[in-house]
Amino acid sequence: MRRIAYLAVAVLLLGLGACTSEDKKPEAAPSASVSPSPSVQVSPTPPAGADIKGPLDILIAGIDNRESQPNWIPRSDALMILHVNADLTKAYLTSLPRDLVVNIPAFPPAKFGGERTKITHAMMYGSRVPGVKKPSVQQGYQLMAKTVSAYTGIPKFDGGAVLTFRGLTKLIDALGGIDIYVDQKVVSIHRAPDGKPRPSCPRCEHGYSGPRMTYNVGNMHMVGWQALDYARQRYTNGGDYTRQRHQRQIIEAAVGKILQGDFLSNPASIDNVVGALGEMLTVVGIKPVALAYALRNLTPQSITQVGLPGSGAYSGSRYLGENLASGPAKSYFLALRQDKLDAWAAANKKYVNVGSPQA
Repeated sequence: MRRIAYLAVAVLLLGLGACTSEDKKPEAAPSASVSPSPSVQVSPTPPAGADIKGPLDILIAGIDNRESQPNWIPRSDALMILHVNADLTKAYLTSLPRDLVVNIPAFPPAKFGGERTKITHAMMYGSRVPGVKKPSVQQGYQLMAKTVSAYTGIPKFDGGAVLTFRGLTKLIDALGGIDIYVDQKVVSIHRAPDGKPRPSCPRCEHGYSGPRMTYNVGNMHMVGWQALDYARQRYTNGGDYTRQRHQRQIIEAAVGKILQGDFLSNPASIDNVVGALGEMLTVVGIKPVALAYALRNLTPQSITQVGLPGSGAYSGSRYLGENLASGPAKSYFLALRQDKLDAWAAANKKYVNVGSPQA
């Protein structure tokens, strides 16, 4: 049970928390009645999560919620879908571009009438609570999930989580940093080499001035601010698609670090991670111990990264956002809905584990 509790922490911290849907939710075990007969033995209660069945689809979002501005309307700057197969032993992790052009449906709780725009705005529009200044991340998640479902054809997500940028930084530091293979040179627009924010400069390139942190190709140990900075950069070769790949690398590396034996055996390390958890996640309907037991056979090595190709969408010379290439995206989400991603990956190797140490 100790291992299960640790795995529950790992699952939650990486945003892999899932609520079970109505037809998959474990029911509470009936209480055993006391029998006067000494020959009758009560069967042990099954572990929570023992009857969770796959496949599972989990929606993960990273948001810039500007903790220094309490009423800041959040936007989903990173959006990932984790699909776990029917026997809960393999998973596929893919991303949607933050600027993906989609139809965001009407959402009465936020008095939003619907719009065709960038998918990052779904969190923003959905989180607005009429008559209340403070936005609701959980309400924003609801509209975001509806939008992604409509785009991908996934009927309903079994659960999800929303991670903040600041929380991600704290998590990586609590882990003692992570090891990343930098697959292409990345020059930061946000941070100086010492980690301090670059000064604002409206007339300068990208609005900042001064020396820039540079991530050169090769293996690198990253602390929290470096991991977040590396995952945020999109003014690189490959643009937002490169950024998506780097975000998946961060998730993969953090999962691997959490599941290392020496980390799991150190209660002080677990305490540090739990301390970071509060700021990092808004989890939708999670029962962590149940999910941890259900996913106990899932390892970092069994998670496959998928990078779907795409390109810019324009109206004349005006940039509208991004479109995923129709063929690969449609075939991927069809295979996901049918739980046939192993066959899809075998037939589409150029999109699998690009830039990953697993490749």
